[in-house]
Amino acid sequence: SLHDPPPLDIKVKIQQLPGSPRSKISPQRKHLFTCVQANKQPPLIPTHFACLPNGVTAFTKRTLVCIRCITTRVIIALLHSGSVFLLQGDGEKGLEMKKLVLSGFLASEEIYINQLEALLLPMRPLKATATTSQPVLTIQQVETIFYKIQDIFEIHKEFYDALLPNIQQWDEKVTVGHLFQKLASQLGVYKAFVDNYKVALETAEKCSLANGQFQKISEVRFTDSRGDPSSSLPTALLYKPIDRVTRSTLVLHDLLKHTPKDHPDFPLLQDALRISQNFLSSINEEIDPRRTAVTTPKGEARQLVKDGFLVEVSESSRKLRHVFLFTDLLLCAKMKKTAQYECKWYLPLADLTFQTLDDSDPCPSIQVLPEHEIEEMKIKISVLKSEIQKEKKAPKGQSRVERLRKKMNEQESWLLLHSPTIPFRIHNRHGKSYHFLISSDYERSEWRESIQKLQKKGNACVLSSVELQVLTSSCFKLRTVHNIPVTNEESPGLYGFLHVIVHSAKGFKESANLYCTLEVDSYGYFVSKAKTRVFRDTTEPHWNEEFEIELEGSQYLRILCYENCYDKSMLNKDDNEIVDKIMGKGQVQLDPQTVQSKNWHMDVIEMNGIKVEFSMKFTSRDLSLKRTPSKKQSGVFGVKINVVTKRERSKVPYIVRQCIEEVEKRGIDEVGIYRISGVATDIQALKAAFDTNTKDILVMLSDMDINAIAGTLKLYFRELPEPLLTDRLYPAFMEGIALSDPAAKENCMMHLLRSLPDPNLMTFLPLLEHLKRVAEKEPINKMSLHNLATVFGPTLLRPSELESAKALHITSASDIWSHDVMAQVQVLLYYLQHPPISFAELKRNTLYFSTDV
Repeated sequence: SLHDPPPLDIKVKIQQLPGSPRSKISPQRKHLFTCVQANKQPPLIPTHFACLPNGVTAFTKRTLVCIRCITTRVIIALLHSGSVFLLQGDGEKGLEMKKLVLSGFLASEEIYINQLEALLLPMRPLKATATTSQPVLTIQQVETIFYKIQDIFEIHKEFYDALLPNIQQWDEKVTVGHLFQKLASQLGVYKAFVDNYKVALETAEKCSLANGQFQKISEVRFTDSRGDPSSSLPTALLYKPIDRVTRSTLVLHDLLKHTPKDHPDFPLLQDALRISQNFLSSINEEIDPRRTAVTTPKGEARQLVKDGFLVEVSESSRKLRHVFLFTDLLLCAKMKKTAQYECKWYLPLADLTFQTLDDSDPCPSIQVLPEHEIEEMKIKISVLKSEIQKEKKAPKGQSRVERLRKKMNEQESWLLLHSPTIPFRIHNRHGKSYHFLISSDYERSEWRESIQKLQKKGNACVLSSVELQVLTSSCFKLRTVHNIPVTNEESPGLYGFLHVIVHSAKGFKESANLYCTLEVDSYGYFVSKAKTRVFRDTTEPHWNEEFEIELEGSQYLRILCYENCYDKSMLNKDDNEIVDKIMGKGQVQLDPQTVQSKNWHMDVIEMNGIKVEFSMKFTSRDLSLKRTPSKKQSGVFGVKINVVTKRERSKVPYIVRQCIEEVEKRGIDEVGIYRISGVATDIQALKAAFDTNTKDILVMLSDMDINAIAGTLKLYFRELPEPLLTDRLYPAFMEGIALSDPAAKENCMMHLLRSLPDPNLMTFLPLLEHLKRVAEKEPINKMSLHNLATVFGPTLLRPSELESAKALHITSASDIWSHDVMAQVQVLLYYLQHPPISFAELKRNTLYFSTDV
């Protein structure tokens, strides 16, 4: 039997970094580095017999400490704790850093060898009993389950034994590159290990189910390099070796960073890194699907096909769930604080049906949060992201970064919980219904298609309570989605305007009425931003339509292709809309380097045999925010509003009056009016017509798509050389909206309106009343006052480039959006929520107020 090894004395000395005089830096603020020395080299021991001592917390103290501990895993805890700060440098500092990196890697290498040895421990007695009259496993089963583990152990033991003396006798002449190069050259053993993995896993799970003795062995818990419990034998067989290759690759990056280019190690480490990266890329595709299998009681493989976070409506409230789709069932789980799942319900796919018109089960009523609360949360998350990036660069920012990150995660969870609105209902044919809310039609279609595809195979299942418990516990290691998919801290995405031309599509088998919609992600969920016109009765639609889509930290563009359906039997009871058939869907990543070039980038998305051709280019927010006066003062776009009204001899520009009239005539019931982008070519045609005062402009307006007319009105205000509410008054509007006292705010905000030039005020007031009339139709057009304020606020208030430069120093485009837009939206929202404002009444009150601001 194995016993705990005797304790070791490990001395931990925390020193000041070289080159940092004590007299100038207080103990609380100085950078630290840690030097670890053990009294003797500890023996290789199975780490699952050890536990991390509570004394680890002492490593953050600025003292010399001596701790009684069991295993050198404590060294790793040290290297991962907040006490260690790795510095980049060259020359001597670089080589010292290289030693620190190697020391940390050596310690973790020892733990990895311990883990491999622990995996081999049961192999020897299992092999010994295989030839007896009462074998636990056959020789073939043992060799399958433990395939190549012995070889991997020997490779790493040899590597460790060769690396250790080099670090113990460290100087600038020591070379280790040849050792890493040799280790990388032996990765073929890992390839054989990976190729055998699926069979090894299935064999281990089948043996565990069939053999009680082996099940006890496979339930032994191993520990990872952080000292955390990992998982039972089958998972360890995959994750320990593969994670090691990944770790080695990361260490090679660090070693190269701290190795001078003229050092003999540099080319050898480069070669080792190249081999390791090629190996990882070659096996990644093979590993991923193999993580997702469990074995049913009948010995069949139950594969995890898809999983993700969904919002379930339960007891009239929203609940965040992690949903797992297996080959034969759908399992809905709740994540517990103990990093485990609790099954809320499961539904065999054989019993699952989708929403039909005959269903009498009513949709659960659920409260929808006001749009402005969602928008305000987006702003808060954006501000936190900016703060995190700034703190990362600060000398002592790491602890604050963790607090900010925790706060951001909470806000992201809230956003994911309250944002989705598209219903997705499934039914158990024997009774109960389940209701989810999803953020986009794309995602809803993916879940539906995945389920329907599996249902064709006709697998039926009934789980006992024990089987359900086993399956639920396996979800933690099987899951492919680990985090709430909201914002990416390292890749903040694009802020600005994406110009997309949807050219054409081909590959349809039958003629149909076809159109496309465009979705982009914003804060982890997708929003529909544009829609092409319907191309009727064709197999090869040629839309050639251009759209301008505003991006808020976006990383993906999705294109969905629909067949337009007019059959009333397709009516969706959930949202009273005709459910058009999705013919295909696909997405493309928005690579900043590709889309930020001045030229159009052409691409093709393939979807279910259909190919959609499109082009795109991107304009960053700082460029798109510029107000550029027109060189042609004879037109209306880019020309001061007082010049236009004086020329036209009107109180309100003709373009504003005509666009408002046309929208109210036939667009006030249009879903997403002013939010959905109009076709850019149509907008440009209308812009040219208004600029040249074309005689047939009324005919053009009556024939033009209503979203293009709405887009033309927005473009007119966006291209004004000075915002409608003026540069001069902008700071006062920002101060006025921030006032807390309602009476003071009322006086200030009304006073600011009186201070506007007459042409500006007389244009603003009818626009205000128009937007209120649009919002009255919110149940139909889905455009609330806050939605409209979000669309028009920045357009009417954003200062010109000259004024923007005077504003507070801002580091990124996302910061501009965060700091300014929220206040601009709030200003317009204030006036939209205000009782009707009369020009005559305002001017009458001017007598009682000063016009100085």
